[in-house]
Amino acid sequence: MNFSFEVIKECEQTGARAGVLHTPHGDILTPVYMPVGTQATVKALTPEQVKETGAQILLSNTYHLYLRPGHELVKKADGLHTFMHWDKPILTDSGGFQVFSLGELRKLSEKGAEFQSHIDGSRHCLTPEKSVEIQEALGADIIMAFDECTHYPADYEYAKMAMERTHRWAERCKAAHTREDQALFGIVQGSMYPDLRRESAKAIAGMDFTGNAIGGLSVGEPKEMMYEMLEEMDPILPRNKPRYLMGVGTADCLLEGVARGVDMFDCVLQTRIARNGTALHPTGKIVVRNAEYAEDFTPVDDTCDCYCCKNFTRAYIRHLIKANEILAATLLSIHNIRFSVRLMERVRESIIGGTFADLKSDFLGKYKK
Repeated sequence: MNFSFEVIKECEQTGARAGVLHTPHGDILTPVYMPVGTQATVKALTPEQVKETGAQILLSNTYHLYLRPGHELVKKADGLHTFMHWDKPILTDSGGFQVFSLGELRKLSEKGAEFQSHIDGSRHCLTPEKSVEIQEALGADIIMAFDECTHYPADYEYAKMAMERTHRWAERCKAAHTREDQALFGIVQGSMYPDLRRESAKAIAGMDFTGNAIGGLSVGEPKEMMYEMLEEMDPILPRNKPRYLMGVGTADCLLEGVARGVDMFDCVLQTRIARNGTALHPTGKIVVRNAEYAEDFTPVDDTCDCYCCKNFTRAYIRHLIKANEILAATLLSIHNIRFSVRLMERVRESIIGGTFADLKSDFLGKYKK
């Protein structure tokens, strides 16, 4: 078997679980946060720097790599792992969310999604079969079924229609999938309607994918509503398969997601806010570019073991930001990724040790959402 998932320990008070996902490019200890390398690179960092954060798996983007440099070119380079010099697992999304984000530049039909490139205005059609073809050429370890991500708020009839189309597209993706060394995950949709979420979870679970992803959340709804939808799906999705909550990565959402049975997370927030001069911290975000840190000679986070926090001060990093030096983005990206990776390491240890509920309560009691 190229892929298998085993649950090592479950939390008695919550739905949290610690597991191991076996892949062709190595084992992934869950729960896990995945840094995002949209264009086959984590912005501002080398692959070695990303590895030093403890990251176990990266996410890359089908839509962007299809448009540039093209999946056929990546295939000629012997796949993403060789092309981007990353020898650990890679996950690629289906392109569905990016097409959803194009708004008026795209048109959906049963066939797929017709859209206009944001790069040169050229026209394209991304179908379930095409999405799988692209992802197989890219060669990621884990690939996603093509889905229709609904906006928020969405009326019930539209959410139901999009969910049912997602199910039909999922069947087509499974039929098109040929590579045994790639795991195909289905995606649950249903917007913010509990009955649709339950229906979608049952349908996707019934298709027997290697893993199950949860899409259409963190699209503008209140966090409490997202947690409610996770609770609706938790008893339905198979316990013996990994669960991936797409596009979610703030510290509070990581903890709340784990408590509701989620194993895998990804988010661009860590590197995006780093490029804007902001650092993640156990008490919330620190805007290092602010004047109050001009003479602050302490680390960004004195509890952190990353390269940034072990060697540099808030004052120095603020100086880099004000001087427009790209090293600021590099250092804060290293810290922010390590912050999230380390949090998941602590969460896993607490689940195995039987103290997850205490860790969650203690962390969220200090964290400013």
